[in-house]
Amino acid sequence: MRWEQLFADMEAQLAAGRLADLRADVSELARAERGSVMLSARLRASVGQRLRVRVEGGEPVDGTVLEAAPEWLLLAAPARRALVPLAAVAAVEGLATDSAPPPGVVESRLGLGQVLRALSRDRVGVRVAAGGSELIGRIDRVGADHLDVVELGTQGRASWSVPFERLRVVHEA
Repeated sequence: MRWEQLFADMEAQLAAGRLADLRADVSELARAERGSVMLSARLRASVGQRLRVRVEGGEPVDGTVLEAAPEWLLLAAPARRALVPLAAVAAVEGLATDSAPPPGVVESRLGLGQVLRALSRDRVGVRVAAGGSELIGRIDRVGADHLDVVELGTQGRASWSVPFERLRVVHEA
């Protein structure tokens, strides 16, 4: 009887040690998983939610997430839509805690340039915030790393080239 108690006690200690190891492993795996989550995945999981986005050198943009891709975010703001390059995002409030699965092949290819080309093709009036400047007009051309905005209402139709890296927000005009 004494031996059975001794072995039962040893088995209980072994089981408790295994459970503690398992909990530690699960905790470590959860931390590693969180460490691999990209901001764009959390933004894609936030579609339909209301967010507040602070962009470098600009006013915060509030709105409901309509779409999100690896390079950009589209918000429905109260008065108009806003396209925000992820490179311009300084902080986000209201983001989902979970993440969306990786984007599909088509979605991952929808870069900032493709979205801007669609706005150019449709001749959409835009208000472009770039650095500390604001341009109101239409997107005339989109290159590999920049866009050309033609200001409307100015004599001679001034055309401004804006590098993607300085682009902060493109609002519907």
